[in-house]
Amino acid sequence: MATIIPVSPFDYVVFGATGDLTQRKLLPALYQRYRDAQIPETSRIIGASRSHMTVEEFREHARDALKSFVPPAEIDESKLAGFLDHLFYVAVDALGDEGWDDLKRLLDERPDRIRPYYLATSPDLYGSICRNLDRYGLIGENSRVVLEKPIGKDLKSARAINDAVGAVFPESQIFRIDHYLGKETVQNLLALRFANTIFERLWNADVIDHVQITVGETVGVEGRGGYYDTSGALRDMVQNHILQLLCLTAMESPISLDANSVRDEKLKVLRALKPITGADVQAVTVRGQYAAGAVGGRPVEGYQSDLGSDAASRTETFVALKLEVRSGRWAGVPFYVRTGKRLPKKLSEIVVQFRASPFSIFPADAFGREPNRLVIRLQPEEGMKLEVMTKDPGPGGMRLRPTNLDISFEETFKQRYPDAYERLLMDVVRGNATLFMRRDEVEVAWAWADTLLKAWADRPEPPRPYAAGSWGPTAAIALIERDGRTWHEEIG
Repeated sequence: MATIIPVSPFDYVVFGATGDLTQRKLLPALYQRYRDAQIPETSRIIGASRSHMTVEEFREHARDALKSFVPPAEIDESKLAGFLDHLFYVAVDALGDEGWDDLKRLLDERPDRIRPYYLATSPDLYGSICRNLDRYGLIGENSRVVLEKPIGKDLKSARAINDAVGAVFPESQIFRIDHYLGKETVQNLLALRFANTIFERLWNADVIDHVQITVGETVGVEGRGGYYDTSGALRDMVQNHILQLLCLTAMESPISLDANSVRDEKLKVLRALKPITGADVQAVTVRGQYAAGAVGGRPVEGYQSDLGSDAASRTETFVALKLEVRSGRWAGVPFYVRTGKRLPKKLSEIVVQFRASPFSIFPADAFGREPNRLVIRLQPEEGMKLEVMTKDPGPGGMRLRPTNLDISFEETFKQRYPDAYERLLMDVVRGNATLFMRRDEVEVAWAWADTLLKAWADRPEPPRPYAAGSWGPTAAIALIERDGRTWHEEIG
């Protein structure tokens, strides 16, 4: 069993306390940390939103959410009752004056507590909430603010949000969350590379042929059509999640695990990422939009029907890109990335494809000369798999076949692996910003994305249709196969 180290007592204030994110992720994550005795008994979790309800009604609302989104086997009724006793509620108008005095009175009962403010609201409200926190004297040395994505929809709006929050909170107290960075596998990627010399010495263009990053979702827009149609797959997934995974895969070794050391190296990767301009856009990008099809044996409608709009949408629900990191380590090594909705599997993985051996002592019919491949799985089952060639057992000559050295973290360590939000919420309390994005990271990533968005806008072609339940448009297959490569066969 892993050692659970309790954090210091805190008052966690969650704005948007009645919203979907709080119900699905934040309350379950905080309950799990309480169940594992990581949250001190004197801590409080304070919900804040416009809805008028009593503390008892909020606790009942939270109970329903936990019963819905925590596996039944992980519900301990006595722990659940204890957790609910730590919940409080204040009706607060983010844009007005209502409720702020009530929130101040509640927080002033324990002025020396660590005080994280989690903004699980529309980004349009971030500036207003922060200004009111400052106006009512609710910010001190022990305060932190957590910003959920999306932080803007382009560089200009991201800067406006960062300016508004930064006018009140110093950068050291701002935690821009990307839940992918809280996944155990992502952190193990750092351990794999920098704690194992065998991999770090192979982690370069001499040995690696290419890298693939896939983030697939089986769901459609699921009631988020209004937001998604103004966003699309590039803004929703590539600019944040996928670029962060690319950074951790491609970065140089930081001088330490200090937050700024790690983020300095990620920033260098973002700055080395070759912009995609109009001259390259057709050759290295594919946009798609799902049509009707079947996912998991169930018929589903197309994106246009999910939107419920008569106007034809040009928003992409799928993106495939061929990216280039301009550095000595990665010269000539393409990074192929793809993400989309209504794909066959919910899956997130990084595939590091090593180069084939230039010479083999084995006869040509002994095996297919498959080069080694490292597969790093983020979901649904976190783990790593190294594909190596081994002899087929038995007599009859030397026959080789690929074999997997497979590590499932949960099975290997015989314990439940915490959800990413569980770790990140506690890291905020600790003041550890290593797994959070710094302002300059966000803005450099948006500058790169803006260049691609402009290139697409200058060539206003509609996204290519693909059947729901497939792996995207056929052009995405051509994107990688014209280079003599193929998407990882288990998901291709």
